[in-house]
Amino acid sequence: MSPDPAATPTGAPADGPAVVRATGVGSWPGRSVREAVRTVRDLLVDGDRLGLPYLPETPARGPGADMVGRAAGMLVDLPVDVQPSGWRLVDRPGRDAGRTASLHREDLDELAEAYDGYTGPLKVQVCGPWTLAAGLELTRGERVVTDRGATADLRASLAEGVLAYVADVRRLVPGAEVTVQVDEPSLPAVLEGSLPTASGYGRVRAVDPQVVASGLRDLLAALDGPTVLHSCHPRAPLPLLRGVGASALALDLVDASPTRWESVAATLDAGIGVVAGVLATDGPADGGAARDRVREALGRAGLELGEVRGLAVSPACGLAGAGTSLARDVQRASVEAARRLTDDAHA
Repeated sequence: MSPDPAATPTGAPADGPAVVRATGVGSWPGRSVREAVRTVRDLLVDGDRLGLPYLPETPARGPGADMVGRAAGMLVDLPVDVQPSGWRLVDRPGRDAGRTASLHREDLDELAEAYDGYTGPLKVQVCGPWTLAAGLELTRGERVVTDRGATADLRASLAEGVLAYVADVRRLVPGAEVTVQVDEPSLPAVLEGSLPTASGYGRVRAVDPQVVASGLRDLLAALDGPTVLHSCHPRAPLPLLRGVGASALALDLVDASPTRWESVAATLDAGIGVVAGVLATDGPADGGAARDRVREALGRAGLELGEVRGLAVSPACGLAGAGTSLARDVQRASVEAARRLTDDAHA
């Protein structure tokens, strides 16, 4: 069943005027959580209410602030620790688990202070079950994704942890309408069987698409409220992603082909929102050019902008690798593109 358009975090309900929102993927440069949270707030909380602000991730702080470490720290009854090869399931929590919990509390403290009295949409991000299973190791060293039972346990634990996380955000920012973005950058590698084994000499067996879809569907169904499923890989499988129950899909569309945009149009036609990553993260940001790219691509795919619901624009991927000045420029350009597209839709 298609998501309710009224619950889509990326635009207006089907019976309302066309609105194009602006948001970001999630990560931000630098080590200061306070600066990151307040910068994103100032850029995306605007008088036109076109922005979808988010709690930025700052992986430059080190282990526990990275995507896999943050999600691993949310797991319930599955302790983790950092080994030379990466994050691993362990018998009991250690020093790294404590550090991760401290970083998590810092994020929430800064969020509560920056958004005191705020009412409106607010997005948080979490590593998805398949990317987490690909990036997290079993106690014996192999990836969790190689063990179907362990993967199922991980997914259930993650769902419980994310629900607790969202409850904390709602408690600290009572006026927030919380959207959860599930990040799955490793999804194509899981489906294609291109992940290296622990030895580095082989490849992890591909996971059946039906199993992958079922796992995503189970996690998304456990969450209450709007959801965004994000995969910035150019081969992210849109037909599979459309069928797992997300309110919206977030995609890298900077170099998307006309065929890819036709699939984007089919997603919008199905009542599923799209966060169009049309702003490159490694060069000058131009909101006008981004607006033109979206208009032309949707037009070629047979969609009139004024009839589109559930569309947002964003950087193509996270901004952690950009300098702070460039990150601001790119995020600011997304707001400019959203405003111009909204004006065009009403013209």
